Amino acid sequence: MARYFDIHPANPQRRSIVAVADIVRAGGVIAYPTDSCYALGCQLGSKDGIARIRSIRHLDDRHHLTLVCQDFAQLGQFVYVDNPVFRAIKAATPGSYTFILPATREVPRRLQHPGRRPSGCGSRATW
Repeated sequence: MARYFDIHPANPQRRSIVAVADIVRAGGVIAYPTDSCYALGCQLGSKDGIARIRSIRHLDDRHHLTLVCQDFAQLGQFVYVDNPVFRAIKAATPGSYTFILPATREVPRRLQHPGRRPSGCGSRATW
């Protein structure tokens, strides 16, 4: 069943945020606005959520999925970033960019590109 939540960008209602978070935690898929279009999202590692997104968008398992990070601190948890790359990312953001970076072992295998080495080179992190 689809539900619509109108969430104020500057003053979000806690009740609405909690309801959306509950849907995601229960394996649901959400559509949320980005700077250029709407994106689909699910809980990190949700097998059903990932399968549903792939089905909705008609994607095979070779299509890169995007991992959305909360901030720069969280970036280091999911991808390997050396100092020159970190400085380049800092200089380019904020902005509407996607950076393709090698994944750490914190990124679930089902999110990693199947044709890449086990370190997950090619998984995406965006914010």
